[in-house]
Amino acid sequence: MYIVLLYLVIEIVTIVAIGSWIGALPTLLLLLAGGVLGLWLTRREGTRAFAALTGAVTERRVAHRELTDGLLVAIGGLLILLPGFVSDLIGLALLLPPTRKLIRTRLVRAAELRAPTLRTARIRGDGPVIDAEVVDEERPPSRPAPELPG
Repeated sequence: MYIVLLYLVIEIVTIVAIGSWIGALPTLLLLLAGGVLGLWLTRREGTRAFAALTGAVTERRVAHRELTDGLLVAIGGLLILLPGFVSDLIGLALLLPPTRKLIRTRLVRAAELRAPTLRTARIRGDGPVIDAEVVDEERPPSRPAPELPG
């Protein structure tokens, strides 16, 4: 509850500070432009993340990067939908690929520290998947090798 209250205070203070610096109408236009830009970026990056996830599933490989990217894009889009400059900046950071990669790396490391089996699954999952069938045939008893003259 305190985090939400702190977030609201920070957003209001930021909006009031920018509004007093550039005026009320430019502040509202800036908020609106940030929302429109954010929605466009969310759609573009969301489509890319979905295509990457589909490609990973088609190639039968573990899609931990793709799933994490999709989650971060969704959170970034949600943050941009919230009114405010701070949430727009955080959402934009989650939508841009370079910063998203940094956040994804830290997020994966933190998850692997909490659950070490995730690291093992990620390491084992990076190799190719071979679809095969085990055939168990009974072999005839082996005969001793003939002795060579010599």
